[in-house]
Amino acid sequence: MNAVMDLVGVAFVIVATLLIGVYGLRISRTTGDFFVASRTVRPVWNASAISGEYLSAGTFLGLSGLVLLDGARGFWFPIGYAAGYLLVLAFVAAPLRRSGAYTIPDFMEARLESTSARRVTSIAVLVIGWLYIVPQLHGAGITLSVVAGLPEWVGAVTVAVLVAAAVAAGGMRAITYVQAFQYWLKLTALLVPVVFLAFALSGGPHDFDPALVFPVEAGPSGFDAYETASLLLALLLGTMGLPHVLVRFYTSPTGVSARRTTVIVIGMVSAFYAVSSTMGLLARIAAPDLAVPGIADTVVLLLPSRVFPGVLGELLTALIVAGAFAAFLATSAGLVVSLAGVVSQDVFSGSVRSFRVSAVLCALVPLGVALLTAPAGLGSSVGVVFVVAASTLSPVVLLGVWWRGLTARGAVAGMVSGGVATGLALLVHAAVDGVGVAAPYLAQPAAWTIPLAAAVTVVVSLLDPRGPSPRAERFLARVHTPERG
Repeated sequence: MNAVMDLVGVAFVIVATLLIGVYGLRISRTTGDFFVASRTVRPVWNASAISGEYLSAGTFLGLSGLVLLDGARGFWFPIGYAAGYLLVLAFVAAPLRRSGAYTIPDFMEARLESTSARRVTSIAVLVIGWLYIVPQLHGAGITLSVVAGLPEWVGAVTVAVLVAAAVAAGGMRAITYVQAFQYWLKLTALLVPVVFLAFALSGGPHDFDPALVFPVEAGPSGFDAYETASLLLALLLGTMGLPHVLVRFYTSPTGVSARRTTVIVIGMVSAFYAVSSTMGLLARIAAPDLAVPGIADTVVLLLPSRVFPGVLGELLTALIVAGAFAAFLATSAGLVVSLAGVVSQDVFSGSVRSFRVSAVLCALVPLGVALLTAPAGLGSSVGVVFVVAASTLSPVVLLGVWWRGLTARGAVAGMVSGGVATGLALLVHAAVDGVGVAAPYLAQPAAWTIPLAAAVTVVVSLLDPRGPSPRAERFLARVHTPERG
């Protein structure tokens, strides 16, 4: 019975996504509609869409699992995720919108007047995007496997096909409506069960010893200073390098509207993180036996039926399953629409037709990777993406907005050095299984890869005999001049 209800929840999300996508298709006609929704998305709608795509499988399932596994350590992730938008608000949201670009490679080419810088930026965008999509597909596979006993590939294929179809059909304008709806569904899907669980556990036979549930070593006194600082640096700066987040600011009517959107996003994602973290805390009381790597990611799906055996537990689980699928679809759709814009312009003609072809290609590549790899911890997998983004795109985007002296050679050198250093660190750490004195520096490399990328960018730019673009001054004046009215 419960498997049927769970599948009904999934079917509801799929049907709602298709219906909203069809509505968006009816009003998506021009190239501007497909790439940036003709820059007409108002702050509340845009903030809902950004929050919908930002709250991924790593948040919906993984965050509760991290809190269950690591206690207070798990809270660094939502703190970093939400605070990252403060940096976006302060440094890049309005300037990126005023640049008039469609994509991040567009921005870099316009800022540096270099096709080489554009190509390297495009490669970085694709790598980051595909790395982020894979955990969403794994999460979908885990969800259907746990609640319905289906093979994990079924969930991955379902999400990939739906996302490719929705993005190809209606582009950015259609996806905006889909993601906005899915944010509110995700919030409701966790908030309602959390309220029921909190009331049940506060008055039931679930007395617990705080010293056992929240041991001292899992609290602030047990934090490793370097690993914590490095993780926070990656999360704070990584948001600024996520292509599906940055591209949404191009859909705002003005730079002021982009700033307002960011303020609303901070409130929306913070509310969701509070609910998701609470689920992890409740799990430490009611289901401490699930605190096992690989199993902890399923606690959100298993906890309601454990506390409420019977129909109520099944209904709450079905609601959570619907929210989980909304998370996979929203994030994957945001990533695919941002990647399709890049591939369409850099590989094809930049037309609506090429956008649609690109959307299908950008969904198939991570699907192939997901089918060939085993799921890792969803929270940690998403954390890796933030490290890569923070070490490649974030420094050059920030310097491109605020430093006149940035050159194309400096930007390319910074992105390549940051990406190579991060990749080598993570690969070496995986190969040696964390053994050795250097293990923390390899497991959490952001504290040194981000400064390395920034330093290489600045030094190479200063030594570049060509100097900055002659139009840099005019470009920066435009992106930093507030709109009238």
